[in-house]
Amino acid sequence: MSDSYTVKDIQVLKGLEAVRKRPGMYIGGTGHDGLHQLVWEILDNSVDEALNGHCSSIEVVMESNGAITIKDSGRGIPVETHPATGKNSVETIFCNLHAGGKFDDDAYKVAGGLHGVGASVVNALSSFLAVEVKRNGFKYSQEFSRGKPVNSLTKIAPARGTGTKITFIPDQEIFPSIDFSKDIIRQRLEVKSFLVAGLKINFMDRIEKSSEIFLYPQGIVDYLDKLVQDKEDIVAQPFYLKHENDIKLEVVFAWTSQTSNQILSFVNSIPTPNGGTHENAFRNALTKTLRQYIEKRNGLPKGVKGVTGDDVKEGLIAILSAYLHGNLEFQGQTKERLNSPGAQQIEPILKTAFETWLSQNPSQAAAIANRIALAAQARVASRAARDDVNRKSATRRLTLPGKLADCSSASKDATELFIVEGDSAGGSSKQARDRKFQAILPIRGKILNVEQASMEKLKGNREISNLVLSIGTGMGKSFDYSKLRYGKVIINTDADVDGHHIATLLLTFFYRFLPELIRNGHVYLAMPPLYRIRVGAGKKSFIKYVFSDKEKDALLKKQNGKEIEIQRFKGLGEMDAPTLKSTTMDPATRTILKVSVENEPQTDDIFDTLMGKDVRKRFIFIKEHAREVQDLDI
Repeated sequence: MSDSYTVKDIQVLKGLEAVRKRPGMYIGGTGHDGLHQLVWEILDNSVDEALNGHCSSIEVVMESNGAITIKDSGRGIPVETHPATGKNSVETIFCNLHAGGKFDDDAYKVAGGLHGVGASVVNALSSFLAVEVKRNGFKYSQEFSRGKPVNSLTKIAPARGTGTKITFIPDQEIFPSIDFSKDIIRQRLEVKSFLVAGLKINFMDRIEKSSEIFLYPQGIVDYLDKLVQDKEDIVAQPFYLKHENDIKLEVVFAWTSQTSNQILSFVNSIPTPNGGTHENAFRNALTKTLRQYIEKRNGLPKGVKGVTGDDVKEGLIAILSAYLHGNLEFQGQTKERLNSPGAQQIEPILKTAFETWLSQNPSQAAAIANRIALAAQARVASRAARDDVNRKSATRRLTLPGKLADCSSASKDATELFIVEGDSAGGSSKQARDRKFQAILPIRGKILNVEQASMEKLKGNREISNLVLSIGTGMGKSFDYSKLRYGKVIINTDADVDGHHIATLLLTFFYRFLPELIRNGHVYLAMPPLYRIRVGAGKKSFIKYVFSDKEKDALLKKQNGKEIEIQRFKGLGEMDAPTLKSTTMDPATRTILKVSVENEPQTDDIFDTLMGKDVRKRFIFIKEHAREVQDLDI
């Protein structure tokens, strides 16, 4: 590395070169989420047309060649020459960052695409992109590749109506995989149709030759109905508000008797899973309104001094959809959190409307107040019980499970806990680990399925008890995030069907009882290899570790004719310590997958289907997806 630093070292990237050089700055990364972000960028432009009353239908197609096509009935991109660039407007939009019609309120009153980079970023990261525009009585087309025009904008033929159609294929030079997930795209499209009442979205899969139409006349009210499938569980009728004066706001919520909660927030139809100023304003409005209502009527149980935000949140199912204009501030291009201070005006609007509704619906208000008071009473009782336990154990040393091989470092952020299957794998892992920062906890086979077990059975389960003690946070209502002992909790199971089942059981436990660990990015899946393959003979031979039968077959096909030696690992315990370290545990050479939740309703449904008590749901799931299973390892 040279010590010199001169003007020659300063690079000036032109056009869309910066996007291809640093794609993570624009789409969050080149993995699974970044790949699908390309779809959202184009889709949001079509939805923006619908939000502003110019589009009634959108068509999304998964093409047989791996491409995605998005077609809308909007106004169509302008085709005239742009005075600032001297190029037609289509080329200007798709080949220049920060070029678009959403920097003022003239063309779009509200919009999800605000930065003028979405279309150009998709173009930059696609090996092929084609634009068709219907406008001015004609159809126009132009093609691009990796951010550059392949041809000029061409007037094809006369055409009725208006609209835009975009087809793109992600660039394999940028993305390790360009396989789109039908389920992820389907779920996003359905949410969009919920958020824009009356918008018709046709989803076509030309690979599987299937199609589905989403159309919800009541919008988010229909969305709430879907989230709360057991209507008898609702303690009072839902509250719905649509406000369209100084700010456009649509919100619907209801309380159930469950202890879990779900708040889904959106800004200009963009999901904000990390919340932000609009969601904070929503929570404040509900908490202040209900606190005043309950305390004014002396509705608090004995020993409860006041209502907290957590009391109000318990059992709450809510959908908040805000439409803001002006200079919105999101955290990152993927817009997962809203930072705009202007969204705080939601609080007084909602508070006033909710106060009026409570006064006009006394029986519904009383049912909600009783539900909140019950949550407050449970909170106080739980804290008293926890304090009693803490007092009794205050003089005791922290007791850790005997099977836990702890690490020496006291730094939470730098340490890792590996959960491994069985004593044999535990022994290998202890030899392969770095004792300074890696801890090992062996578990015995398949742990309890917490989706079906009672709380009494859960508390009495030794494996789960050992797991909770090792992590240090407690679980459920006694969960204390500040007591987390490890920065990474890594599930490391065998690379076979049984191993995947054990990993699923552990993920079910984390999702249901330690969800904050997933939300804050502490839970990971290790990726141990399934095969060790030696290719060639003598000094020219090399070793390759592969993770699936498909990857093995591809390697063997590529190395056809050479001497091959294949070793299949039946479990982690079969690997010697150096192999386990290099393939699975050493941060410099391993691969681990961070567990995250993109959509909580869909995740809830998956865990309920796969792990719940209703066998019929599993039967239907298996029947629908059996054909997708290849090379089943039994």
